[in-house]
Amino acid sequence: MLPVRPRPRPRTTAACALVVAGALAATGLTIVPATAATPAPGWSSAGWTDPSPADAFHRLATYPVYLNRPATAAESDVTVAEISAVSEDVRTFVHTDALARRIGFVDITDPAQPVGLGTLDLAADLGVGAHAEPTSVAIVGGYVLVVVDTSETFTAPSGALVVVDLATHEVVRTLELGGQPDSIALTPDTTHAAIAIENQRDENATPVGGKKGDLPQAPGGFLQLVDLAGDDPTSWGLRPVAFTQEGGAALPSFVAAGLDTPQDPEPEYVAIDPTGSTVAVTLQENNGVALVDIATAAVTSVFSAGTQAVTDIDVLKDGKIDQTGSIPATPREPDAIGWLDGTHVATANEGDWKGGTRGWSIFDTTTGTVVWDSGNELERLAVRTGLHNEDRAAKKGVEIEGLAIATMDGTPYAFVGSERSNLVAVYDVSDPAHPAFQQVLATTNGPEGILPVPSRDLLLVSSETDTPAANVRSAVSIYGLGDAFDEAAGTPQFPSVVSADDVAGRPVGWGALGALAPDVRDEDRLWSVTDAAYTNTRLLSLDVSTTPAVIDREVRITQAGAGVSFDVEGLAARPQGGFWLGVEGATGPGNELVRVSAYGGVLERVALPADVSAGLTKWGIEGVTTTNDDAGEHVFVALQRGLTSDPGGLAGAARIGRYDVTTQAWTWFAYPLEQTTVAGDWLGLSEVVAVDDDTLAVIERDKLNGVNAQVKRIYTVDLPSVDPAPGTVAPLTKSLAHDVLPDLRATAGWTQEKLEGLTIGRNGQVYAVTDNDGLADATGETVLLRLGSTAHVFGPAATTTSLTVSGQTTYGSQQTLRAVVAPVSGTADVTGTVTSLDGTTPLATVPVTAGVATTKVVLGHGTHALTASFAPAGEELAGSDGTATVTIVASGTTTTLTLSRGTATYGAAVTAKVSVVGATAAPGGTVQVRDGSKVVGTGTLVVSGRKGTVTVALPRTLTVGTHTLTARYAGTSGVAASTSSSARLVVSRATPEVTLTTSSWTVAKGARPKVTVTVTGATEAPTPTGAVTVWLGTAKVTTTTLVGGRTTVTLPKVTTSSTVKVTYAGSAGYLPATASHTLTVR
Repeated sequence: MLPVRPRPRPRTTAACALVVAGALAATGLTIVPATAATPAPGWSSAGWTDPSPADAFHRLATYPVYLNRPATAAESDVTVAEISAVSEDVRTFVHTDALARRIGFVDITDPAQPVGLGTLDLAADLGVGAHAEPTSVAIVGGYVLVVVDTSETFTAPSGALVVVDLATHEVVRTLELGGQPDSIALTPDTTHAAIAIENQRDENATPVGGKKGDLPQAPGGFLQLVDLAGDDPTSWGLRPVAFTQEGGAALPSFVAAGLDTPQDPEPEYVAIDPTGSTVAVTLQENNGVALVDIATAAVTSVFSAGTQAVTDIDVLKDGKIDQTGSIPATPREPDAIGWLDGTHVATANEGDWKGGTRGWSIFDTTTGTVVWDSGNELERLAVRTGLHNEDRAAKKGVEIEGLAIATMDGTPYAFVGSERSNLVAVYDVSDPAHPAFQQVLATTNGPEGILPVPSRDLLLVSSETDTPAANVRSAVSIYGLGDAFDEAAGTPQFPSVVSADDVAGRPVGWGALGALAPDVRDEDRLWSVTDAAYTNTRLLSLDVSTTPAVIDREVRITQAGAGVSFDVEGLAARPQGGFWLGVEGATGPGNELVRVSAYGGVLERVALPADVSAGLTKWGIEGVTTTNDDAGEHVFVALQRGLTSDPGGLAGAARIGRYDVTTQAWTWFAYPLEQTTVAGDWLGLSEVVAVDDDTLAVIERDKLNGVNAQVKRIYTVDLPSVDPAPGTVAPLTKSLAHDVLPDLRATAGWTQEKLEGLTIGRNGQVYAVTDNDGLADATGETVLLRLGSTAHVFGPAATTTSLTVSGQTTYGSQQTLRAVVAPVSGTADVTGTVTSLDGTTPLATVPVTAGVATTKVVLGHGTHALTASFAPAGEELAGSDGTATVTIVASGTTTTLTLSRGTATYGAAVTAKVSVVGATAAPGGTVQVRDGSKVVGTGTLVVSGRKGTVTVALPRTLTVGTHTLTARYAGTSGVAASTSSSARLVVSRATPEVTLTTSSWTVAKGARPKVTVTVTGATEAPTPTGAVTVWLGTAKVTTTTLVGGRTTVTLPKVTTSSTVKVTYAGSAGYLPATASHTLTVR
């Protein structure tokens, strides 16, 4: 069971193992480490290397040109883009459309968002006849130069150059060209144009003494020069350059060059050198190149393109990518041509009549010699990137037709187009003798027009194949060079899958990846398998630790030692070893499960139940997956469409079956298919994958591609907890897990139809792959999608978290919080953290180890609502919370009181030392010292550890007598109050000190001196009070009361010397005391 999926939220250099073995990982693989230096782009001993973003051509858009058709044209009408040009402001792209007899205009102001600007019809708008076809186009200033074939027969060829105002689309002038034209080229300063007048052969005509389609077929072709003097097209003129003598005889220079049929030169393609002085013209069927001086309109040189033998290529259409074949020395028969510099040209050796060498060459024009030839390089590139076209293996293979040369961002590039493998190879041609491969670009079908736009660092590729009935549509692919286009680039970039070399040094052949399965032993690997597009079914191992993924192993499926050809549409890797294959039959009975060993040998074949196979047409098994539990192994199969015998028929519910390997019993479920109203479209399943024990994921898709594609989705279904009764079918409810259509559109390429493979790797990542059908009615591009983690696609797996609390529950004690986290189902490793909270207050965050997170805490006094919140480390698991409640009681205390002395005289200093010890927590706060119930002193505890102490000075006013003292600790939150045992203090009366002072103790006779009496206690003791009596001699002078411990008395007149005596009567705190002093009279 899956939880509700949360809403969800890249190109590296590959260095991988290379070597293809005939079996498993262990069968003799050699791992070759990458070197320290970055390898050159392409394949090397370090694996596949992409160019850096600064040096890469990034795909920005793929624009189907039928979107730019006239309102009166049906979507199903054939519409193509062939040769193209761009306006001088590099904002408008113009292309020819020979099949629809139009030229099209496209706004490329934003190269990632092309916008159609309409078309011009050659008959209605250009007035050149209903049978006319555009063959090429160029732009000079504000004018479009449309090259048009107006021929009605091969024997009376004709053509025109129609000059169209780019802004108004009005025809300005039409120049008759005198023959059937092909390509056009402009000098760098746009003062001249050259047009190849091909006068092409009729492939159904048979010349005298020849075979059908042979040469010569008069009239011979020539070159037409166009002088573009000034800005007014009315002043432009033509200068034909004859390639035959009058009467049709061959020119001597053409004969001397060894051309096949020099009297019928068949000029095909033109290019003008960087100086604007020389035109190079390919003579395709004659396998030659002619050079023409523009100023004099003279042929200056003619040379043969020569022959090339090519080895280690596939030359048989037999359903096998067998690269042991070869072609003998064969005429190159070049089509497109381009100048690398002033003395070197490159040719696309397409072949037409007798030749074609599956590559491209570079010639030195001063000698006519080949300085470099690609040999089998492009054939191998097509094989390595999954673009090998087996249907063309016995003919011209990759068939290199288009070629363009341009310097962009300081680097001279050659762009070489494969008409049959739908790719453009990019080379750095800084050294004409040693071109360096840079990149391979995927295109749509039949790339012909290759248009570099150096001023904007753009490359536009027009593809000429358009088959509306098969949903193969002509399009313009737009690429941008450098970092500026990296962010807008499509992802994943092509190629997303390549192959390594086998033990013979040839790239592993692959294509039509219709299924995926994890490698049960290696989290960095997946398995795929070839389908009916190829004979001799093979398992293919993909290393997905690199980008692109690398196919570096293959295992041939055999029975009784002989290769077997299955239409495998489903693949499941068994944990026990080996695989289950889901084989689709041409009819119902041909559908079966096939169990094979790890080495590919067939071990078991399981037919579908008769009642199920009877309801199948050609749409049968499309996916297979397995689960294992205590009851054994179970194999699930997804049938692509509904059974004819089920409600709704083919468009009803698709069946998913479960085969119990132990009991050999089948259980069936009904998956509800989406519906479509698009004519010719239908929806079905193309894969099934077990997500967990009771959840399956399926791919449901439509039959549409390109901009029309609507349904490319991954759904999940939960299996019922109780199986349906025998003979019944249990309905399933589906939930959308992931819409893959945005991922496919994100490539900025053609949206592929056949999203067919889906799996969950052992690394927890989800992969999907498109089936390129071996390039049959498909662009051939394979898109391996890395959709993210299982949780990202299907939602995280649910978890449970439990929380327990251990330890003392007294304040100040330590408690242990133990959280246990586990997946609800399965055995996924639990990684992440647990945050403990007290209410909403975080306490701590700790990692989960082996499913457990432990936190030590000291909780405060009171009741606590605790939560343990699990946060997963990745997307694979969902978070969960555990709770617990605990009450923490207060810590007890013990208070003791110690007096500095047990007895003291009144007013003496006495201190009380109070100690408070907490049982489990430190006692903070204050204490009181009490005399009975009266507080006689307070103090704040000074805490050390769990003990607090304070010394309190007792008041000196404690009365004479016995005092029973106690210390009272008030307590705090979490620490309880306590009272000490009593301490006894006895206070007795103190002896005061009495002193007499006067201004002088010697006085004159008859004086009346003033005497001051002072009574004091101990230092800081209370001031004595009470009465004192003063005597002079034996006569009492007075009795008076002390004020502030003092009083002043005036003695009577003295006549003789006498003793002054004072008697202090005492008080409650002081004893009586006396003092005297002699007064001398003179």
